[in-house]
Amino acid sequence: MYFWGKLNKKGCSVVSTAHEKASSMGTPLTPYNTEESKKQQVATMFNNVAGTYDFLNHFFSMGIDKLWRRKLVKLIGRKQPKMILDVATGTADLAIAESKLHPTKIIGVDISEKMLAVGREKIKSYPMIELQLGDSEALQFPDNTFDAVSVSFGVRNFENVPKGLSEMRRVLKPGGTLYVLEFSKPRNWFIQKLYYFYFCNVLPFIGKLVSKDARAYSYLPESVRLFPDGQQFVELLQQAGYKDIECKTLTFGISTIYIAGK
Repeated sequence: MYFWGKLNKKGCSVVSTAHEKASSMGTPLTPYNTEESKKQQVATMFNNVAGTYDFLNHFFSMGIDKLWRRKLVKLIGRKQPKMILDVATGTADLAIAESKLHPTKIIGVDISEKMLAVGREKIKSYPMIELQLGDSEALQFPDNTFDAVSVSFGVRNFENVPKGLSEMRRVLKPGGTLYVLEFSKPRNWFIQKLYYFYFCNVLPFIGKLVSKDARAYSYLPESVRLFPDGQQFVELLQQAGYKDIECKTLTFGISTIYIAGK
């Protein structure tokens, strides 16, 4: 199921558009176009869809998202981290998958209280997992706390991407590692056409029917289109002070795993 993309000398292929360059601080796109900050709007959006989020997530990806997370956890497990922070943890799917690594502690943070409420029901049999309401750009942890920081499908929603990357680096121990799983843009022309047709037509239609929040599932493809993926994201990691950066594409480039050391 996995298709690992070849890396160029800098780690990833390059896609550059004016929109993507303008989005490097965090996409200017907001879910609802209100006067609230992007952060507040993202919290509202996920509160709105929390009840149907898990079902739609797995349905839309045909279960491939579970395989992506499994691959991510396998990569995290190479260093056997004891303290893990999962940023934008949502309903705790990744945190639960990380529990198989037998760490001492996993802390998941998210800005959506209703997503965390769903997650808390799921983690009742996972005593090593703790979920907290928190802001990825202002993490309430001391410097050098975690062996690993993970974030799956969350960086795209940061209000200020460089600030979030810097905060995650701050709480990493020296020698610790950041793991990011995020949507990216397929480079193959045919796959790209299929991908955007599905993302821009099928997904919003079904999402509106099931979640009752039409904007949430039209925001998703727009945010993916504007996200600075590939080499642009690698450069943001470098600017935030990360080193030894790896970039691995999955499933025709639909998503990418970024690994970056402190």
